[in-house]
Amino acid sequence: MKLSEEQQKSVVEAIKKAEKLTSGELKIHIEKSNPAASVEERTLEVFHILNMHETKERNGVLIYIATENRQFAIYGDEGINQKVKADFWETTKSTIQTHFKAGQFAEGLIAGVTHAGEQLATYFPYQSNDSNELSDDISFG
Repeated sequence: MKLSEEQQKSVVEAIKKAEKLTSGELKIHIEKSNPAASVEERTLEVFHILNMHETKERNGVLIYIATENRQFAIYGDEGINQKVKADFWETTKSTIQTHFKAGQFAEGLIAGVTHAGEQLATYFPYQSNDSNELSDDISFG
């Protein structure tokens, strides 16, 4: 999976738009391969490397992708997990996966971020005094 500069801009715009609905912080991290034992383990490692656990409401969300391994995972911080059902991220994962299987990587990320923002708005609505605690840029490993 390779995103063009234009596709990256579209994904970042989707993140900014989603964060206008919620106080949650959304982040995408893409790397070539997963060096950990599992995709869940690596997602949690990257979550901490990016200091996503330091948001005020503990409502950061990471979408992690390892391109060569063809793996991805979504991790929401403890503030989210205390409020939502265990399968909260399944519809977002399914949305992303449908696009990925069709070779539509940017579209999958945009759809996933949009869906995540809409879902988070229920539990963490946008507040007028919200500050953007994390960069909206895609991070690469």
